[in-house]
Amino acid sequence: MNLIILLIVGGLIGWVASMIMRTDAQQGILLNIVVGIVGALLAGFIITPLIGGASIMDGALNIQSILISLVGAVILLAIVNMVRRGTVR
Repeated sequence: MNLIILLIVGGLIGWVASMIMRTDAQQGILLNIVVGIVGALLAGFIITPLIGGASIMDGALNIQSILISLVGAVILLAIVNMVRRGTVR
């Protein structure tokens, strides 16, 4: 059950992050899910130890963990845009 919840929440986080970074037209639902989950992993390893709390990957599903995962997804998309285009946008 946790896997299904992770896929749904990861997809929503990836979708919101792609809307923030204005890359939504270039991404499909599968890439949104990947961006959301990888962003949650990135946030879980880098951001969460700095400010405390738990990440979505640990099974915590609250506002703090969702916002941290969203920040991780936006950072991931910014890095991808910088490598692809040379600009964050």
